[in-house]
Amino acid sequence: MSFDLTLFTSTFVTLLVILDPPGAIPIFLALTGPLTPQQKVAAARRASLVALGVIASFALFGQRILDYLHISLPALQGAGGLLLLIVALQLLTGSESEQLADAGVNVALVPLGTPLLAGPGAIVATMLAVQGAEGAGGYLAVAAALVTAILVVYLTFRFASPLARLLKDSGIVLLTRIAGLLLSAIAVQMIADSVIAFANGAGAT
Repeated sequence: MSFDLTLFTSTFVTLLVILDPPGAIPIFLALTGPLTPQQKVAAARRASLVALGVIASFALFGQRILDYLHISLPALQGAGGLLLLIVALQLLTGSESEQLADAGVNVALVPLGTPLLAGPGAIVATMLAVQGAEGAGGYLAVAAALVTAILVVYLTFRFASPLARLLKDSGIVLLTRIAGLLLSAIAVQMIADSVIAFANGAGAT
């Protein structure tokens, strides 16, 4: 068994670009604003573990699950986009604070863990990497790339709190609105990609 370094590098870089940890910092800070520092750390850990679990599950059983439920990847992408759009609108209107305060670290499950991190892009990229792996060394390389990418995400979220202390309350409010705008753009792009895939016939099951 030989470790496939080329596959590891390509998969890691691809996942890192899709997950975009620096770009997710404003969204993480906005969603965890009402939480205590300890809850923010717990949210960072839980979001990372949820993303790891979801992506790994789809990498192993994703195609079988989708085929069994007669769900296409564009349908999954469209659903994720709609969910993110709802959260984005809450961030833009400022109506998320009360809901998130009640939700606690559960925001790490939805929308942080999925579909923001474990979204269609990361899921499909990992599924394709697994399909392209050859032998145990290839599968090990994909698994190592996924774990390393999620570790980078966790460390980014884990040390996002100092940035929040630096920005103060007014800065967090501004960052929340910017995060809502960015998240809405991500959501619309996901929905648009889903519609395009359906139009091209990729949504047929």
